[in-house]
Amino acid sequence: MKTHVLIVEDEAAIADTLIYVLETEGFQVTWKSLVKEAEIILAQEKIDFIILDVGLPDQNGFEFCKKIRSGKQDYADLPILFLTARKEEVDRIIGLEIGGDDYVVKPFSPREISARVKTILKRIHQPEKTQVTHTAPANGQSQQQDKFQLEEDKARLVYCGQAISLTRYELKILASLLAYPERIFSRSQLMDKVWDEPESSFERAVDTHIKSLRAKLREVNNQDDPIKTHRGLGYSISLK
Repeated sequence: MKTHVLIVEDEAAIADTLIYVLETEGFQVTWKSLVKEAEIILAQEKIDFIILDVGLPDQNGFEFCKKIRSGKQDYADLPILFLTARKEEVDRIIGLEIGGDDYVVKPFSPREISARVKTILKRIHQPEKTQVTHTAPANGQSQQQDKFQLEEDKARLVYCGQAISLTRYELKILASLLAYPERIFSRSQLMDKVWDEPESSFERAVDTHIKSLRAKLREVNNQDDPIKTHRGLGYSISLK
């Protein structure tokens, strides 16, 4: 079955070029020029990847991305590549912080877009262990041992007995912290472990994903804050 790419772009010339290149590379492609049209397709068809323009007529692409990432739909964790005419660094930071996987400034080479799509998909589809359960040390109490159960193949965490869905980056950050409880990881160390190309991202992105992780944990247990911030140093996780 072909990988299905949804292009959300209001400029027909750009969309046509992308469609041609992606279909030549073996992708199935659907093109929509409005967010409201894209939402219908996402609800009706299986989409594997979204190429999303930031400046759309009916809604800002960043807002649409945040809506996708905050939802509980099956497509909440779809990889998203932003297209934009904005060159400012702050826009790129925003795009990555809200859950974008990549960010390309117009004008661009359609072949480059195809290559980036393939790279992201390859990273996402790398084989995961069937289940990885991170527990407290052997001398911990059984209650502590059952506190974190990270199921990587399902992209979820069972925390204090309750399942929590995680985004790709939340999952990888949490797995890195749980592999070494109490150890402090700097932002750059976490980026090296989580991002394939950490030099193309920003350390603030780590803070954003840590914040969302904490919010999800507090929804289950607001009396505990296992992820610790060490000012000027980084983050650690406690199993106590």
